[in-house]
Amino acid sequence: MSTPHVLLGLLADGPKHGYDLKRAHDLKLPRAKPVAFGQVYATLGRLARDGLVVPAGQDRDAGPDRTSYELTEDGRKALMEWIAAVEAPMPHLTSVLLAKVVVTLLVGDADQAREYLAAQRAAHTARLRELTGVKTDPDATLGDVIAADFGIAHLDADLRWLRTTLDRVADLHEEVITR
Repeated sequence: MSTPHVLLGLLADGPKHGYDLKRAHDLKLPRAKPVAFGQVYATLGRLARDGLVVPAGQDRDAGPDRTSYELTEDGRKALMEWIAAVEAPMPHLTSVLLAKVVVTLLVGDADQAREYLAAQRAAHTARLRELTGVKTDPDATLGDVIAADFGIAHLDADLRWLRTTLDRVADLHEEVITR
């Protein structure tokens, strides 16, 4: 996720301060990894430095001064360019899962890799059940449901890969240790 662009998008409808941006992020992107307050403020600093946002005023709600920010024309242009850009499908075929399997085969054996793959499959299956529960929750928002659909599709692909790799682990072990 591009935090700077998401923050620009959240500012598109008017000025907000960091606290409002964090709250809007967590509300508008349900089930996404929450953004930390420190990340919001650091990102706002970089966006201001780059001329994409400017301070729009300060207010105080029974606490410290809060600076609101608004988009500049350059910020709006950068946001529109980001929205229009097609995301490249995974340019590199790598992941932590793949790396762990290969490294396990380098330092262990095929049985250890199988144990890891089986444990990972169990963790993926448990998460799949959680997300399926989200889809049937009567209190789930449409945002919750589409986020769950996204996660389920990725988990399903990972589970297919885990199953296939379990079937190939002995041959993969031979290939990894002979290279």
